[in-house]
Amino acid sequence: MKLYTYDPAPNPRRLALFLKHKGVAIASHQIDLLKGGQFEESFLRLNPRATVPTLILDDGSVLADTLAICFYLDTHHEGISLFGQTELEKAQVLGMCHRIFSDGFIPVAEILRNTHPNYANKALPGTDPVAQIPALAERGGQRIERFFTDMDTWLSSRQFLVGTQLSQADIDLLVVVDFAGWVKRRPPASCTALAAYLSQVRELLGE
Repeated sequence: MKLYTYDPAPNPRRLALFLKHKGVAIASHQIDLLKGGQFEESFLRLNPRATVPTLILDDGSVLADTLAICFYLDTHHEGISLFGQTELEKAQVLGMCHRIFSDGFIPVAEILRNTHPNYANKALPGTDPVAQIPALAERGGQRIERFFTDMDTWLSSRQFLVGTQLSQADIDLLVVVDFAGWVKRRPPASCTALAAYLSQVRELLGE
């Protein structure tokens, strides 16, 4: 297997934290997004969507979605599963990961990609030109504020997002909160349950 990634970016960080906690090592190659490495022809042949992380399996199969890569590696390596211990927990972890991505990650990306000059005419991932829409950045700000509040409420009676041990959902939430810092959005001081939870998760992950 070979992993194409870019350590500073949020989606690669989701995978990196998974690999670290799971104890899995994979040969990797850095694709420098700041220098446009994702648009080089050699990489586009592997992943026409021009996104990282991208995992090439031994048989040549390609996995180019972070959650799919994590789930595949989780099922193919021994140790405590980061996707739950029962069938119900596995479904709940996948559902929570989807919720975090749609309600948290995407709003932050909306702010970043529709305001930062580096994304002018590149407001969506991929090779096609897409114009920035300032109104989406404004909506993204409203959505991330609601997301922080929703997560604080959910965690007010729980140690972890799902079950009784750390899962991929917890990794994803930590990464989204830190990603929000890129656009100067942080959980409000009133989100005390979320703050305590994040401190615990950082300690467990050695962050």
